[in-house]
Amino acid sequence: MKNKLFGGGIALALTLLSSTAAFADITVYSAGPGSLIEKLVAGFTEKTGTKVQVFQATTGKVMARIEAEAANPVVDVLISASWDTATDFAKRNWLVAYTSPNAVNVPDFLKNEYAVAQGVSALGIAWNPNSKTPKPAEWADLAKPEYKDLVNLPDPAQSGATFELVAALQAQSGWDLFKNLQANGAHVAGANAEALNPVLQGAKAAVFGAVDYISLNGKAKGEAIDVIFPESGTVIAPRPAMILNWSKNQDEAKAFIDYMLSDEGQKMVANTYLMPSRTDIPANRPLINDLKILSVDAAAVYGKRNETLKEFNAVFAK
Repeated sequence: MKNKLFGGGIALALTLLSSTAAFADITVYSAGPGSLIEKLVAGFTEKTGTKVQVFQATTGKVMARIEAEAANPVVDVLISASWDTATDFAKRNWLVAYTSPNAVNVPDFLKNEYAVAQGVSALGIAWNPNSKTPKPAEWADLAKPEYKDLVNLPDPAQSGATFELVAALQAQSGWDLFKNLQANGAHVAGANAEALNPVLQGAKAAVFGAVDYISLNGKAKGEAIDVIFPESGTVIAPRPAMILNWSKNQDEAKAFIDYMLSDEGQKMVANTYLMPSRTDIPANRPLINDLKILSVDAAAVYGKRNETLKEFNAVFAK
């Protein structure tokens, strides 16, 4: 009975979303800051008159929604937190080729025929300066005795960016760093928010592999949090926006992409402490050229995803 009720609840939610979408001109699914998509939609509607229905959630929930709606898809524009989504959907022939005229100042590695980055985050160390621990400078610092039992890691099975960081660091120096973290009591804490919240609350000292914009935004609001980008390198996470080929509103969807990449839209991105994808838009935070970016061969890395996660879990299961 419980399963029937649960299944019925999902069906009802999907029906309600589909019926609500019928009153909108386009439907946008977004994994990322809720405040950002709300501002983008409000600005776009004010400028164009186009009404937008939004579903905002984690990448996993957004992907589950798209799969559940496969027989009757309603999403026109998808903004994911992982570039791998765009790669996967392009292979499935689900995307519309579109290059916005506002993408001129977006570097080539943040766009292709089918997708363009809304913005970019990077991974760093999120550290609570009130934790009575020394300020870390490198990833390996978090395996030192001063941080024993005080470090969280997001689960790479739940965070694509964390998975890429784990894969990049493992390719660089094997599993020794992670074995040292495990021996020092580091804890795999779930998704990004689950890893960060205990640090903000003072129960932990640092997050290894924190998504930067969340902590930078918290610091701007007065939270006791700093973000450190190790000089040895980190990874970035472009957030691709794409148009689905089943969309019956492709002109409006293209106009939304144009607005997202406009001066106004990219300033909204910068105001959430993401890096704007356009290089001519300033931001009050470190940008890609300020960081050492570790090389990640996405095809090779994701081709070995299950193997890498199995090895990671074996390290932290001890």
